[in-house]
Amino acid sequence: MSRARQPPLVTGISPNEGISWTKVTIRGENLGTGPTDLIGLTICGHNCLLTAEWMSASKIVCRVGQAKNDKGDIIVTTKSGGKGTSTVSFKLLKPEKIGILDQSAVWVDEMNYYDMRTDRNKGIPPLSLRPANPLGIEIDKGRFPQKDLEALFPGMSADFTSENFSAAWYLIENHSTTSFDQLKTAVVNLKKQANKKNEGSLAYVKGGLSTFFEAQDALSAIHQKLEADGTEKVEGSMTQKLENVLNRASNTADTLFQEVLGRKDKADSTRNALNVLQRFKFLFNLPLNIERNIQKGDYDVVINDYEKAKSLFGKTEVQVFKKYYAEVETRIEALRELLLDKLLETPSTLHDQKRYIRYLSDLHAPGDPAWQCIGAQHQWILQLMHNCKESYVKEQKGNSLLHSPMLDLDSDVRPSPIGHLSQTASLKRGSSFQSGRDDAWRYKAPQQVVFVEKLTKLVLSQLPNFWKLWISYVNGSLFSETAEKSGQMERSKKNARQRQNDFKKMIQEVMHSLVKLIRGALLPYSLREGESRQYGGWEMKSELSGQWLTHVIQTVRLSSESLTALEIPNDMLQIIQDLILDLRIRCIMVTLQHTAEDIKRLAEKEDWVVDNEGLTSLPSQFEQCIVHSLQSLKTVLDCRPGEASVFQQQKTQEDVCQLSIGIMQVFIDCLEQLSTKPDGDIDTAHLSVDVSSPDLFGSIHEDSSPSSEQRLLIALSNCRYLERHTFLNIAEHFEKHGFQGVEKIIQVSMESLKELDQRLFEMYIEFKADPIVGSLEPGIYAGYFDWKDCLVPAGVRNYLKEALVNIIAVHAEVFTISKDLVPRVMSRVVEAVSEELSRLMQCVSSFSKNGALQAKLEICALRDTVAIYLTPESNSSFKQALEALPQLSSGTDKKLLEELLNKFKSSMHLQLTCFQASSSAMVKT
Repeated sequence: MSRARQPPLVTGISPNEGISWTKVTIRGENLGTGPTDLIGLTICGHNCLLTAEWMSASKIVCRVGQAKNDKGDIIVTTKSGGKGTSTVSFKLLKPEKIGILDQSAVWVDEMNYYDMRTDRNKGIPPLSLRPANPLGIEIDKGRFPQKDLEALFPGMSADFTSENFSAAWYLIENHSTTSFDQLKTAVVNLKKQANKKNEGSLAYVKGGLSTFFEAQDALSAIHQKLEADGTEKVEGSMTQKLENVLNRASNTADTLFQEVLGRKDKADSTRNALNVLQRFKFLFNLPLNIERNIQKGDYDVVINDYEKAKSLFGKTEVQVFKKYYAEVETRIEALRELLLDKLLETPSTLHDQKRYIRYLSDLHAPGDPAWQCIGAQHQWILQLMHNCKESYVKEQKGNSLLHSPMLDLDSDVRPSPIGHLSQTASLKRGSSFQSGRDDAWRYKAPQQVVFVEKLTKLVLSQLPNFWKLWISYVNGSLFSETAEKSGQMERSKKNARQRQNDFKKMIQEVMHSLVKLIRGALLPYSLREGESRQYGGWEMKSELSGQWLTHVIQTVRLSSESLTALEIPNDMLQIIQDLILDLRIRCIMVTLQHTAEDIKRLAEKEDWVVDNEGLTSLPSQFEQCIVHSLQSLKTVLDCRPGEASVFQQQKTQEDVCQLSIGIMQVFIDCLEQLSTKPDGDIDTAHLSVDVSSPDLFGSIHEDSSPSSEQRLLIALSNCRYLERHTFLNIAEHFEKHGFQGVEKIIQVSMESLKELDQRLFEMYIEFKADPIVGSLEPGIYAGYFDWKDCLVPAGVRNYLKEALVNIIAVHAEVFTISKDLVPRVMSRVVEAVSEELSRLMQCVSSFSKNGALQAKLEICALRDTVAIYLTPESNSSFKQALEALPQLSSGTDKKLLEELLNKFKSSMHLQLTCFQASSSAMVKT
C-alpha cells in the first residue's frame, strides 16, 4: 500500500498585499501533482480556483478575488493531500478614493462619482454643489498615515458629506499645521454660511413693514373718532350707514366686475395650468423625448431622464402624474426589450455588449442580462464552427460554397499562408526519387487543411472576447455606479461565483467541438460511432500527406499558444494537447508509410552505374530518402512547452518500430527484385566501371545492360556497403530524432539483409562454380584415360588448365565489379573445386605408379596455384585427395614431380598472376 501524500503547505506569497484582482504567486510544498489534482484555493476566504494556474508542485499563480476579510490565510486543497495549511497571510487593501480636484498619476473612472439627477431621490447633494473647502481657509494636507487615523477614529470618516463625519479627523487630515488665528477665521466663515439660511425670510418681513404700519394707523384713526362722538346713537347710526354703504358698494361692484372677475378666474385657472405644465414639462414631454432619444441611440440620456423621473414621481399620488409616469414605464419596458435583443444579437463587439449590459443594469432589467449574453455568445461560437464545417464539406462534395456573413469575420486579416504552402509543398524528398504524387499538391491545398486553418482562426477571433466578457462579469466592471449603489453589482458577482462551473463547461464544450471538428476532418477513426455524422462527413478519397499534416500541427500549436496567452486554465486546454499528440503520431505514421512507398519506387530508378567501389547510387538514394523523411518530421518530433513525447505510449513505439523495419525490408526486397529480375526485364542502362580495372573477357561493355551474374555481384556489393555503412548511419539518424527501439530495427534489418546476401551469394556461386565442377570429371577421363594404365606424366593435363582459366574468368568478373568481393567468391569456388576433386580421387579403386604421380601432380598444381584462397574446408579436401593416392617412395619420382610443377608454373605464369600474394595484398587493401 502506497504512503499518502503530505497535505499542502503554503510558505510564501508574492506580493503579500494588494487590492482585489491582484496577480500573486504562491509558493510552498506538496501543492499538487498536476492541474487536475488542484481542487481548492482560497485567499482571505475567497475562492480563487477559477483563476488558478498550477505551475509545479511548489508554485501556483492566481488572482485575488474580492474578499470580505482584509487579512487571511492562503489555503490550498488537493485530491492527493487534502486541505492544507499556511505559514503566511495576505492583506487585502482597499482602493484609495481620489477626489475630483486631487492630482492623480492614472486615469480615474468617473462613473464612480455621484450623478446629480440620479441621486436626487436619496437626498445627496450633487458633487458639483458641494463646497470643496467648507472652512474657507487654505488646506494643508498632513502626513498622518491613513491606517493610524482609521484606528484612532473607528467607524468615522473625514468626508463632511458622510453621516459618520468626524470634525477632529477632518482637521487633523487637512489643517494639522494651521494657526489658531486662521481657525478663528474659519469659525467666522462657518457662521456666515449658517446665517445665510435666514436672510431670505428676514428680507420678506422687512419688505412688508410699510403696509403693515399704514393699516395699523388707519384702524387707530377710526377708533379715536368713534370715541370722540361719545354717544351710542351716533355709534349705531354710523354703523348702520356704514353697513348700507358697504352693501350697495358690494352689489354694485359685483354687477360691474362680475364678467371681469369671471374672466380673471378663468385666466388664473389657465395660468395655473400653464404654470403646472411649465413647471412639470419634464414629465409631460418625457415619453416623446424617450422615443426620440431611442431612435437616435442616446440611451444614456434616456436612462438619466428615467432616473430623474423615477426619483421625482415614482411615488406620486397625483393622478395626472401617475398617468404620465405609467406611460414612461411603458416606454422604458420597450427599451429594456430592445436593449436585450441588441445584446443577444450576433455578431457584436465586446464594447457593444458591455454597453448594453450596463444600460440594462441601470434600467433594473429582470434576470441577469450579462449571463444571458454569455450564453448567447457561447451558442453563437458553436454555430459558427458547425457552419464552417458544413460549408467546406459541401464545397468538397462539389456544391458551391454558400456565402455566409457569419464566416466573413476576418476579411481584413492578412492573407492565409495556405497559398504559399501549396506552392512549396512539392519540395523534393530526394534527389532522384521524387514521386508523382507531389504534382497533385503543387497548386491547391486540400479542403481539410483550409478548413482547419479557417476554423482555428474563427475560434481565435471569437473566444478572446468571450473570455474577456466573463472576466468583466466576474470582477463587476460591466456595471455602472447606479447598479453598484442599488446592490445589483454585488448580486451579479455572487451569481458569477455560483456560475463558475457552468462557464467552465461552456469553455470545455467549445474546446471539445473544436477538437472533434478537426478530428472529423483529419482523424475520423478517432471519433465515436455517434459523433461521425455531427463532426465528420468528409470524403476521405486519399489521406493527407505528412507535409500537410505538419502544417496542420503548426496551425493547431499556434492556436493553443494564443489560447494559453488568454490565461485560460491549462486543464481546459488539455484536450487540444491530446489532439496535437494524436496529429503528431498520425503524421509520423503517414510520413513513414509514404517513405516506404517512395523507397519501393527506387527500383525503377536503378541505372546500374557502378563506381570504383562497385556500388550504384541505390544505397545513397535510400539513405537520403530516410534522412529527408526524418528531417521533415523534426518539428513534429520536437516537443513544445506542455506537450508530451510522441513515444511515451508503448503502442506508438511498437508501431513506429514496425514501420521503420518495414521501410528497411522494402529496400531489401527492392535489392532482391533488382538482382533476380530476368534479363529481358532489365531496361537498357550504362554500366560504368573503374578504368583501372581491365575488362579481361569482354563481359562488360558500354551501352549494354549487366548480365544476371553481374547484377548479383552489384547487389552483393550494395549489401556489403549497406551492412557496414548505410544501416549504421540510419541508426544514428533514428537515435538523433528520438526514435525508440533503434537496436531492434537495425538488428532485424541486418538479419534480413544477411539472409538476402547469403541467398544472392549462393546463387552466384551456383552460377559460376557448378560449370567448373561439372567439367572436372569429363576432363579427367577424356580419351579413355585410366589411372591404372597410363604413361609417365609429361605435365598438367588440359582439363585442369581449363578449370583454372574458368576460375580466372570468375576472378576477373568479380574484380571488375568489386575488389572486396574477390576473396569471398574465390574461396567458395576453390572449396567447390577441391571438394569435387577429392571426391573423384576417392572414387578411384587403384592407381598405377604413373597414375599416382599424375594425380599428385595435378592436385598439387591446383593447390599451389590457389593457395591464397585456401580455407580450412578446401585444405581438408586437398588433404583427403592426397591421402587417397599411393605414396611416392622413389626419389626419382619426387624429383620428377617437382620439375613438372615448376614447368607448369613457369608456362602459365601470366595466367596465374591473379593468384599471387601481391594481388591478394592489393585486394585486401
